[in-house]
Amino acid sequence: MAGEKSFDLVAVGHALVDIRLVVKDFPQPDQESDVEKQTWGAGGSAVNVSIAGKRLGLKTSIIAKIGFDNFGRLIVDELLREGVDISGLRIGLSPTGVTIVVINSRGEIVMYGYKGVAEELSPAEVSEYVISRSKWVHIASLNPETTLRVLELAEKHKVSTSWDPGRLLSRRPWAELEKIVGRVNVVLANEQEYRNMTGLSDYKQAAQKVLEAGAEMAVVKRGEKGAYLKSKGFEEELPAYNVGEVVDTTGAGDAFAAGFIAGLLRGYSPRKALSYANAVAALKITRLGSHEAPSHEEVVDFIWEKGTA
Repeated sequence: MAGEKSFDLVAVGHALVDIRLVVKDFPQPDQESDVEKQTWGAGGSAVNVSIAGKRLGLKTSIIAKIGFDNFGRLIVDELLREGVDISGLRIGLSPTGVTIVVINSRGEIVMYGYKGVAEELSPAEVSEYVISRSKWVHIASLNPETTLRVLELAEKHKVSTSWDPGRLLSRRPWAELEKIVGRVNVVLANEQEYRNMTGLSDYKQAAQKVLEAGAEMAVVKRGEKGAYLKSKGFEEELPAYNVGEVVDTTGAGDAFAAGFIAGLLRGYSPRKALSYANAVAALKITRLGSHEAPSHEEVVDFIWEKGTA
């Protein structure tokens, strides 16, 4: 493949607007809960990973679809402000997707999602140029047809890949998902998504099934319990880092994914990359906003302070 790599990481998936409402407690039906704080900002898997990766020191790009509307403009402005390349963004006539995120005083979340035009990214709209110029492609919450097209281009240009199915896609039949799993380098999903995909309740057995399907590495995001990694001949489980106040868990999985990929691209061992990803996610949940990831320096200081690596 000719040409120098312009990007370390390209994130492919959803670009949405998050409307965040902070309340003391979730209301019951026919009740009202006072909103203590309200913020708007860009969100969605592709936005979160591309911005988190940039903050962690990577050159990042995004492939996603937005609407020709004010919310779409908001996403563009935020990506440009963060320094993310947007040459892979596509614009459609349907409205930009929106997620309403309600966060209570314990950091728990309830989400109402309208994917809008984000779901309409077609295989033909995937930028081969952006993928060919990247070292790593991360695919999240994207329909199977477009996902397979991204993998086809990544294979053509010898680009490493990771895949996070997200809640909805993980419920598709295993026979359908296996076609994706068998073509990616790393599967990054949470415990429930592994359970949905494989039909196995034990996350270690589920990870093994993913490896047997052809993935090189299976990473299980376990939230407050930490993370588990399994590859051929290697297995590791690390606890989560303790933080003071949990403010917002939205986007923690995306922050973890960006951290793990950044670690591998920096040449870290799988164990060190897992620890680094845990630290990125831990710092993220102390901040309001789905893409409020820390900088690389903040992560290093945090790990040093905790006395682990």
